[in-house]
Amino acid sequence: MSVRRFVGANSRDVMRQVRETLGEDALIVANRRTEGGVEILAMADEAIDHFEPSPEPTPPESPASPPAQDPMQAMSERLLREMQDMRALLATNQSANAAVSRQVTPTGTAARLRQLLWNVGFSSELADELLVGLPEPLTALSGDSEAPLQWLRQQLMERLCVLSDEPSFFDQTGIVALVGPTGVGKTTTTAKLAARFVLRHGTRPVALVTTDSFRIGAHEQLRIYARLLDTPMYALDAEQPIDDLLGRLQGKQWVIIDTVGMSQRDQRVIEQIAHLQGGRSRVRLVLLLNAASQPETLEEVVLRYRQAARAAGAELDDCIITKQDEAGRLAPVLDIVMRHGMRVLFGSYGQQVPEDMAIASADTLVDQALKTATPNRERVHHVDAPMGMPRWSRDVLGQGRRLSSLLARLRQRITGFSELEAIWDLASLPSRVQEERLNALLAGYPAANTTLGMAWSARRNERGCDWAMPDIGLDTDGAWLALPWLQHRHAAGWQPRLAALTESSGVAVHLLPRLPEPDALAWLEAEHLTWVSQVAPSHRVFFHHERQSIRQLFSDSVLTHQVGVRFRGQPVQLWTAYAEVEDATGYALLAWYGEIRDPESAKVVTRRYWLTPARLGTEVLSLLLTQLQSDGLSTLTRRAWQQLKEADSGDLNAEVRLLMASGVAAVAGHLDVADDEGAQTLRGDLLSLSGTSRRRRDTGMLDALVYAFMARDAIRQMGSVSREGVA
Repeated sequence: MSVRRFVGANSRDVMRQVRETLGEDALIVANRRTEGGVEILAMADEAIDHFEPSPEPTPPESPASPPAQDPMQAMSERLLREMQDMRALLATNQSANAAVSRQVTPTGTAARLRQLLWNVGFSSELADELLVGLPEPLTALSGDSEAPLQWLRQQLMERLCVLSDEPSFFDQTGIVALVGPTGVGKTTTTAKLAARFVLRHGTRPVALVTTDSFRIGAHEQLRIYARLLDTPMYALDAEQPIDDLLGRLQGKQWVIIDTVGMSQRDQRVIEQIAHLQGGRSRVRLVLLLNAASQPETLEEVVLRYRQAARAAGAELDDCIITKQDEAGRLAPVLDIVMRHGMRVLFGSYGQQVPEDMAIASADTLVDQALKTATPNRERVHHVDAPMGMPRWSRDVLGQGRRLSSLLARLRQRITGFSELEAIWDLASLPSRVQEERLNALLAGYPAANTTLGMAWSARRNERGCDWAMPDIGLDTDGAWLALPWLQHRHAAGWQPRLAALTESSGVAVHLLPRLPEPDALAWLEAEHLTWVSQVAPSHRVFFHHERQSIRQLFSDSVLTHQVGVRFRGQPVQLWTAYAEVEDATGYALLAWYGEIRDPESAKVVTRRYWLTPARLGTEVLSLLLTQLQSDGLSTLTRRAWQQLKEADSGDLNAEVRLLMASGVAAVAGHLDVADDEGAQTLRGDLLSLSGTSRRRRDTGMLDALVYAFMARDAIRQMGSVSREGVA
């Protein structure tokens, strides 16, 4: 039987038993008062679908027959059967609605945005990926509202990866090779890049190389540019590795190779890139894409050249868009760049060297693309994917692109997300090297000036676990950092612990789970740091020179101030009151009392008590909210820990697993409490990626994040297997 019976002296006592046994998501099936107190029948939420009721009792044959089943138990089973029927009906309706929605042409805002994307030249495949995350409030807006268009513009900008700044490209010394089809503008772009480098670093460190021995005048054209720039130029046969020139390139810090143009269908493309990568020197590849080319051609160019690069054991992730001035529309080339996850370095739009080239700007490129609409565009002329690629391959490719875009946006938004990814990377290493790599990774974390505060966890193991909840950092905007701190790696004692992190990471705000020892409080005050501390209701303070517990202090208080907040994945209201008090030493404090209430029923979910320095005033309320929001992170961490434990083969270091689990919990918590448009979009993309639909938003996002990381690791593993097979 899945239903459990709980008996207690009062409602509070029996509800405590339910939470401890079945968790916060337990379902109350029935309740009644008894002579001994209160009786509750409850079950775990996830057990509803697996509930098997007792067989229906047969009516007694005579008054002397023994009674049937307990009436309360029978009632609970009827309720559960009805709940199962409702869930089954809802699931059937949802499936039917989903099938209908796939067949019916979308209307309203989504249809208008889809038509706009189509008219300017974006593919239906990218439109599907974008519009699946359209926020619900935008779908009902009228056609003259600018909000949907601004949302669409932001989505396109987020999916378009560009060079962050020009120095990051030109200050990275080495060898760069421009590759691409004939006539795409490699020679002119070579000269433009070289001229920009010369402007930054002078002529001495740069050299030009050409492998184009087929085209008449190719050497002479580049030689003219080299003479104008006062830089040397060297010729290299297409079959020669770059190592053959190393002796003549001594002292040259930046070498750019103008390769021979080849059709993407030419089998020699693989040989060309293999020769470039065949020597001891690493060559960075940059693909040139002609903005004026047909979408089908651009798609094939990207696919074939990237395949050739992978066959040579290299990566081809950077591109330069050329001939923008000749293109009627910019959307097709941007569409392909986005769907293949490439990074745009520069845009070229003329023959003048070096003027007609600019660093890629996501907002400029997207705005330009959205302005070039073709209202009468024929759908039949568009090809979303190369000929011969089956639909299921495109679906998987689209899923991979959505995952790549999602991770890139999380990386950009959440401080420490890249380090969390690095922690997940450790899971694929042999167990004997995981700890060594972990120590090295944590030694440089966090980066300077990224951590404003720390939400400290209780210094004890979580219930039923052999680990303690890690401490969660706050960035300069007060949001959770993605990579927490392991408790046992801190110094022993509150005062050394606080001092060490404040000194090493510049932490100025401390959210404490309990009031620390007097020496730690004295240190916090001497350093003029911001702190808040949760305290027990029995904690005693002095109010008007009278010593009393905080519970007594607020026993008759009328709570008038309320603010909305998310608590354990649910929207609630925090009602507060405060009073000026003193501690035993006479230090001025503010004592806070808070009731977390259900916004619909106004019932009190739980209560909290805090102490804060009086010098901070009531502005500290925002920190009380932040600490309250951290309350559910331990539950999310336990959930992720269990998922990872079930998927683990036994080789995962316990510290690595805990950081993986608490990290995804922190990211899920970050996205759950944020209410800006970017967070709403990320939440929608996360849940649509995994197909997750849950009653609690935070657990749904946690499961989706675990899925996203596991999918990322699987794709990387398959990529390495594929390369090994080619080699």
